[in-house]
Amino acid sequence: MKQVTYNGLTFVPYIDRERIAARVNQIATEIKRDCPQGSIPLFICVLNGAFPFASDLFRAVDMDAEITFIRLKSYEGTGTTGVVKEVMGLSENLKDRRVIIIEDIIDTGNTIKRLIEDLKKQEPADIKVASLLFKPQAVQCNVAPDYVGFEIPTKFIIGYGLDLDGMARNLPDIYVLKESID
Repeated sequence: MKQVTYNGLTFVPYIDRERIAARVNQIATEIKRDCPQGSIPLFICVLNGAFPFASDLFRAVDMDAEITFIRLKSYEGTGTTGVVKEVMGLSENLKDRRVIIIEDIIDTGNTIKRLIEDLKKQEPADIKVASLLFKPQAVQCNVAPDYVGFEIPTKFIIGYGLDLDGMARNLPDIYVLKESID
């Protein structure tokens, strides 16, 4: 892996694709273990960032399941705006369903907190959260994912779905802003 540059910012390798794939498979095993026999969970992928993680995770969960998508936005550039906007909503009925939200990253926790509150109004049987990345030091509210790929420090990262103004999502590895590790 080599460093990459986007918008004049340099990023260095942080988590390689092999470690990501291994952790995705472990999370899939945990989810399957936790789902009651005969249940058909509904995975809700939070677009756009969680798409690569959701695709890999959904295929790794070796059981009957469904997937749908929702699009929320709270980032611009390298920072959060603090405002969560729903860009594309759900059409599925969640009543009495086992719901597993798939997120790329949880940092402040504001986005996932709002999404969980909104989904609870539809009376699902339960809601679990699978997040590829979790920044516990950045959390500003009482939320914690049920399944975590990697806990990371409060640094700006790109790749494997995470972007900088829409770019770098298709990198197969995760990179960290070089200045944030100096």
